[in-house]
Amino acid sequence: MLSRIALRSRGALARMPVQAPRLVSLAPTRAVTANYTKTFVRLQHTTKPLAAKETFAPLDTFPRRHIGPKGADVEAMLKEIGVKDVDELLAQAIPSSIRSPKPLAIGEGITERDLLERLKAVASKNKVLRSYIGTGYTNTVVPNVILRNVMENPAWYTQYTPYQPEISQGRLESLLNFQTMVTDLTGMEIANASLLDEGTAAAEAMLMTWQAGRRKKNTFIVDVNCHPQTIACVQMRAESFNINVVVADAFTYKWEENKKDLCGVLLQYPNTRGTVQDYEALTATVHKAGGQVAVATDLLALTLLKAPGEFGADIALGNSQRFGVPLGFGGPHAAFFACKEEHKRRMPGRLVGVSKDASGNPCYRLALQTREQHIRREKATSNICTAQALLANMSAMYAVYHGPEGLKDIAQRIHNMTAVLAEGVRKSGFTIENDGAFFDTLSIKVDSASAIIQKALDKGINLRSINAHTVSVQLDETVTKNDVNDLLSVFQTDAAVTIDEAAKVIADGMVAFPPQLKRTSKFLQHEIFNTHHSETEMLRYIHHLQSKDLSLVHSMIALGSCTMKLNATSEMIPVTWPEFANIHPFAPVDQTEGYRIMLEELEKDLEEITGFDAVSLQPNSGAQGEYAGLRCIRSYHEARGDSKRNVCLIPISAHGTNPASAAMAGMDVVIIKCDDKGNLDMDDLKAKAEKYQDRLAAIMITYPSTFGIFERGVAEACEVIHKYGGLCYMDGANLNAQIGLTKPAEIGADVCHMNLHKTFCIPHGGGGPGMGPIGVRDILAPYLPGHPLVATGGENATGPVSAAPYGSASILPISWAYIKMMGGNGLTDSTKTALLSANYMMSRLAPHYEVLYTNENGKCGHEFIVDIRPFIPHGIEAIDVAKRLQDYGFHSPTMSFPVANTLMIEPTESESKAELDRFCDAMIQIRQEIQEVIDKKVPKDNNVLSNSPHSIEVLTASTWNRPYSRELAAFPMAHLREKKFWPSVSRVDDAYGDRNLICTCPSPEEYLEE
Repeated sequence: MLSRIALRSRGALARMPVQAPRLVSLAPTRAVTANYTKTFVRLQHTTKPLAAKETFAPLDTFPRRHIGPKGADVEAMLKEIGVKDVDELLAQAIPSSIRSPKPLAIGEGITERDLLERLKAVASKNKVLRSYIGTGYTNTVVPNVILRNVMENPAWYTQYTPYQPEISQGRLESLLNFQTMVTDLTGMEIANASLLDEGTAAAEAMLMTWQAGRRKKNTFIVDVNCHPQTIACVQMRAESFNINVVVADAFTYKWEENKKDLCGVLLQYPNTRGTVQDYEALTATVHKAGGQVAVATDLLALTLLKAPGEFGADIALGNSQRFGVPLGFGGPHAAFFACKEEHKRRMPGRLVGVSKDASGNPCYRLALQTREQHIRREKATSNICTAQALLANMSAMYAVYHGPEGLKDIAQRIHNMTAVLAEGVRKSGFTIENDGAFFDTLSIKVDSASAIIQKALDKGINLRSINAHTVSVQLDETVTKNDVNDLLSVFQTDAAVTIDEAAKVIADGMVAFPPQLKRTSKFLQHEIFNTHHSETEMLRYIHHLQSKDLSLVHSMIALGSCTMKLNATSEMIPVTWPEFANIHPFAPVDQTEGYRIMLEELEKDLEEITGFDAVSLQPNSGAQGEYAGLRCIRSYHEARGDSKRNVCLIPISAHGTNPASAAMAGMDVVIIKCDDKGNLDMDDLKAKAEKYQDRLAAIMITYPSTFGIFERGVAEACEVIHKYGGLCYMDGANLNAQIGLTKPAEIGADVCHMNLHKTFCIPHGGGGPGMGPIGVRDILAPYLPGHPLVATGGENATGPVSAAPYGSASILPISWAYIKMMGGNGLTDSTKTALLSANYMMSRLAPHYEVLYTNENGKCGHEFIVDIRPFIPHGIEAIDVAKRLQDYGFHSPTMSFPVANTLMIEPTESESKAELDRFCDAMIQIRQEIQEVIDKKVPKDNNVLSNSPHSIEVLTASTWNRPYSRELAAFPMAHLREKKFWPSVSRVDDAYGDRNLICTCPSPEEYLEE
């Protein structure tokens, strides 16, 4: 039974009696697949009053809020496309051979209120204890001004990656603050804009040292006292590159004897047992042996400890989570990564740099983008194409809010309380393993670790068991005097030591580690970290930066392949609930029941949606999902004695992460051609599959294709690969076009990753977080990723691909909520609407631009490509259209991918027809502006496109010598006078920024010098 929906309107309708629009289904139409008889549901308005029998029908149903086009708008869109109904459109867009024979077996969607009530009940099954487990994760105080105005603010969390810098200056400045914070505290020369987590950042460091040795030195030493999950991530990554990882005590390792094959070493500072060690002599020894030194460290500890750069480290990395980001059962958190200047072109991830705009003003941009690993495709040693931007911004804001003195005070307070605890433990008769060499963590020798752990649990406290006779406790900024007292009581017998007695050891500025390791250098001296310490100033600074950035709160972001859809408030609310936010990733299983219920339900729903037999939620980005899936394929072949199978076929049109991920998984990439219409060249595929049949491991296919088409040959392609013993990996970037209509497993895929930040509504966060779980057939299930500290993965699990067992677990409630509220019918209708919207926009734009790669019926999938190349002889390129769209209040569609000088447009299902039309009107108007250049009515090198975007400074300048009016530049369409988003700078000079690389906050003097 369909739900009834009441909707109160504005204007004239508001004066009418309250009436109820009804959900009316189309007459059932037989679909192209025999058993497929689902109907497309539309929201239609009716003048009939609410019937008595509908009195108890819920009004807060979710699909009507998520799906944009409704009623008469749907009819108008169908008419523009030239089809009588949505079923006819689907029949023309999707091959009948791949349509699912039955609807999704996911229940009715539940209302927003019911969803939140149910999830609250599930979350309440988690037990939020005081966790002092440590291992790279600590409790923290999230300043409320940052919590409310960044983490919970859609103007921050719905932003896209800052590839269009003119409308991204706010987050770029904040990310530059993050880089400055990291370089200052680590003492390194350059830092990136964050990585995914500490474990994988350590793996990236290993590969950098390997590259520095020209890939000829294959031994990497990991100190035995690094965090266990970090060791496991490094070992996992090393396997594919045949790097020999040796876990050893770095202080006793025979460096001179093994220097011939040494590429580097990873140290932890302070180490996993809390010990603060002097690594200066060891670093010199490693350098003498020809190796590089990477140090995993703690930013807060570095406010008191000598910086890694000051004792000679080449790379510094770690987790910035304790700078104001909740535990969240393991993520998302921003890893940091810094290195010496000489490694800047090897460094993975994004790098924010300073440049200038067309008016000569300083501005920010992503620098050295050609060094990004995924652009190097099969030559890459990393597939990182993302960051944890939202979390990096939170940590940067935390440093801005507290400033250098505030951070040092927090660190000193934690250190003092650790010293008090140490004194109390000492006087209770226990031995502290790292006595006199700790910052915030004590490793304590006990008769029975299990007995102490249980005694702590009885008091609502989690400690870490290192072994049968050693426990550790790591303090943090949330700890109070009462907490320390409770911790003392865990270790006390009858002869109790009072906390006040223990506190007598504290002196001003005292340190309980070797005095030569005390920090003497200054940090965070830039004015940005020394200004905004009141909430008033901080609030204004956050909103000042926010005002410079375009996000989904302003307009649609029609990015092909990136699926920028609604991130609903009801989905977002649970993320900051304490029951989800304040859980340690290694908390005992009986404390995480709520998480496990939610995760298991999400896995089941994803299995149904994709048709697979098992799902792993561990990969914390789409690229990590690719890597995890390919590693499962490698493990499957190896288990069958087919280790020689290492060839991966990849279409020339594939995302850059595909060949990069294949290279990371130890595969040799062989490129498959595409025909003139963007389809797989089946002849080339068959020839390559046959040629490499003895070595064929896999094929990677994006479906619908990277060109936005449901290729008819996809099932045949899977059959060919299976025939020759390979397996099929489906890139799930375009899964939003499949749900409820077809399934990867039914098409023939063996594994597929799902971009939860695309199809399943986790917001992009200005460039991260993302999530990329994988679904697999039963034959691959035994090889799903495991974890050294938490039981996950299959029976023959590969090593972890993320530091936390469930990746960025705290954002998974978003996707869980989306699926539960939409239900099976709602999810299917979303997919239909995404296809409808794309084909509608394509029909509107086709008379004005050449559209590339439609199918034989002239239809596209969920996205389409408009060609800007015909305008190149007239001086107009895709970048000019992209920048001009900013003047119209829009973010550009995906530019120059998968074809150079094109724009790939994806509207998603959550945008209304009015918004789709607003974008189309802008593109049509821009086409008219292009025509004026073609007709030579305006100069080829001085026109409204080549000079775009137009900032307020440019428009209000005292002189105006351009061959078009200020009005045309600023207000090309009438509605912009009422609602206008202003680019904060003129066109950014990318080349200048790369030639004059500055990646930390410049001083005013530096600006003046430039």
